[in-house]
Amino acid sequence: MFTIEEMNDKLNKIHCMDCLDFMQEVPDNYFDLVLTDPPYGIGMDGKVGINGAGKAKEYAQKDWDRKAPDKEIFDEVIRISKNQIIFGANHFIDKIPYPSSCWLFWDKDNEASFFADGEMAWTSFKTAVRKYKYRWHGMLQQDMANKEIRQHPTQKPTELFKLILRDYAKDGFKIYDPFLGSGTTAIACQGLNNMNLQWCGTELEPDYVAIANKRLSQVQGSLF
Repeated sequence: MFTIEEMNDKLNKIHCMDCLDFMQEVPDNYFDLVLTDPPYGIGMDGKVGINGAGKAKEYAQKDWDRKAPDKEIFDEVIRISKNQIIFGANHFIDKIPYPSSCWLFWDKDNEASFFADGEMAWTSFKTAVRKYKYRWHGMLQQDMANKEIRQHPTQKPTELFKLILRDYAKDGFKIYDPFLGSGTTAIACQGLNNMNLQWCGTELEPDYVAIANKRLSQVQGSLF
C-alpha cells in the first residue's frame, strides 16, 4: 500500500498502467472524488463519430470497449474515494454496489440523429437528478469559438466536466480518473485554476496517454 507521501507524489500525473493494479495500492478514501467515463462494453472503440457533413470520423481501432469493467474495479473505486461520478453506469448498473437518487444526465443537444440524445452518470451524492445541456454533435459544439479536437471515440467535452466539477468538487479536492482516455478529467481540473484541484489519472493505452499529455501541455498555465 502506498503511503500518503507516496500518493501525494503521484498527483498531477498520468500513470500508464492498469487502474486496478494502481487502486489496490491506494489508501482508503484518499481521493475526494472519482470522475470517470469507463468502457461501457458496447464496442465504441473503433470507427465512431459523425462530423457535420455526415461523414464518419475514423479513430484508430482499439480493443478496450468489448466489455464493461468487472465489479472489482467499482468496489475499489468506492473504497479509495469519498464520492464518485461514473458515466455510462446505466450499461453496467449491476456492478455498482448501491442505488443513487442523483444521476446526472448530459443532454447532447444533437437534434435528429441516430446517436443517443444524451448520456447518464451514476453518482454517490444524495441530491436530486441533474441535467447538463452541452452540444457535442460531430463538427457542432456548444462553444464553436473554442472548438475541441476530438481524438478519442468517446471523448467528453472539457467544459462539461468543468461544469460538473464546479458543482460537485470543492477547493483543493483530489480528483482521480481510473480511465483517463484522452485526458478530459485532468484538463478540466487544470483549467479550474481558482479551485486548486489536484488530479491523478491512469490509462492503459500508451497512445491515449501520449494524446492526454500533449493536450495537457497545450493548456498548462492557461485560463479556460
